[in-house]
Amino acid sequence: MTHKKLAMLTIYNSLSNKKEAFEPIVPGEVRMYVCGMTVYDYCHIGHARVLVVFDIVYRFLQHLGYDVTYVRNITDIEDKIINRANENNEEYFHLTQRFIDAMHQDADALGVLRPDQEPRATDTIEEMLAMIEVLQQKGYAYQADNGDVYFEVSKFDKYGILSGKKTEELRPGERVEVDSNKRAAGDFVLWKSAKPGEPSWHSRYGDGRPGWHIECSAMSNKLLGNHFDIHGGGRDLLFPHHENEIAQSECCNDEKFVNYWMHNGHVQVNEEKMSKSLGNFFVLREVLENYRAEEIRYFILSSHYRSPLNYSAEQLNHARAALQRLYTALQDSETVEFPADSEYQQRFEQALCDDFNTANAIAVLFDLARDINRAKAEKRADLHQLASLLRFLSGIIGLLQADADDFLKSSAGQASGISDAAIDELVDQRLQARAAKNWANADRIRDELSAAGIIIEDGAGGTRWRRG
Repeated sequence: MTHKKLAMLTIYNSLSNKKEAFEPIVPGEVRMYVCGMTVYDYCHIGHARVLVVFDIVYRFLQHLGYDVTYVRNITDIEDKIINRANENNEEYFHLTQRFIDAMHQDADALGVLRPDQEPRATDTIEEMLAMIEVLQQKGYAYQADNGDVYFEVSKFDKYGILSGKKTEELRPGERVEVDSNKRAAGDFVLWKSAKPGEPSWHSRYGDGRPGWHIECSAMSNKLLGNHFDIHGGGRDLLFPHHENEIAQSECCNDEKFVNYWMHNGHVQVNEEKMSKSLGNFFVLREVLENYRAEEIRYFILSSHYRSPLNYSAEQLNHARAALQRLYTALQDSETVEFPADSEYQQRFEQALCDDFNTANAIAVLFDLARDINRAKAEKRADLHQLASLLRFLSGIIGLLQADADDFLKSSAGQASGISDAAIDELVDQRLQARAAKNWANADRIRDELSAAGIIIEDGAGGTRWRRG
């Protein structure tokens, strides 16, 4: 499959700290790996950002005509998982399956497409052990007296190529595990020897389980090969996780690991990074009790993926109002054929070709919506073509795919206190009062609906309502 001839797609590569023209290893094909969830709890807004950001990358690459293989892993064995399972007095695999199911529910709600492959760490133990054995044979790994196997960072001359950190700068306690069994502070564990009561697998190094970093190298190697196009994840993974992936993968395979590294920015609350340790994180399904999933998706896409994203109810309310404006433009329109490669489409695609700049792409959607509203006012013949184009372009980033009237009347997850049928009845009563010129009663009904958060709009096409 050949990709469309558009403006050159550029990607900000964390490896070079600059935008680079995207050239896949195999023409027309893209292999992409994204670090997924560690499944010991529900997804929070930070996880939602990773899911949505790389969903956009996946969708747009497909839109350009690339044959994309998208792998997003699941970390289903790790200290936090073991600790939470012990706290709950349950088997770790029951815990992880529950939260994998919850993650899929949340991702589906956000309109996130399923990846092509979703490997679990526990299904890739054999491949991890094979990599560890190669690393030991080549002199990059050693087994300590406590049975753990470590990667010796000083043996890899390119260590720090991604983060800029030098091995002599690595100090215990600064995102580097304190462990007296290691030869140097920066060395990281590849295999952890079994502790009583913990899940373990048999190996030539003794019973144990993998370290976190080797998991992603083995899963990507298995499904995408030793050298692939794009590796993504949250910016907090750049060091040490992604730095360590490069070290162990390139030492094992003797070739470059990844061409383009992509990292999305943090979600912040009051200008501080959202984190469980600060107690300022928001569980996605709790936010969904008050906001539509599409409003959360819009909120995430309204900022460039590399920028910090400031979370607040005010920002989500802005997203709600913005989507209402866009959906209102789609009302009273039909789906028809529209001219390909219009100026709007060119501008929209050029925005996304510029390092997936969804904020600029959304600005084009609003220009198009304003044109649609003018077409309605002027009763222009191109109204339905413009509205169909708006729905098509929005679909590239997973927006505006609901029925406009249904969206505007839906309760946005809020307990509105008044049903659609009751609203329709009151609207009919108001129309009857207006017809009888009983203005006081008509105003009373409007005020009653307004107090319930219902907005009445009288126009040439009649009266319609929507939830505010």
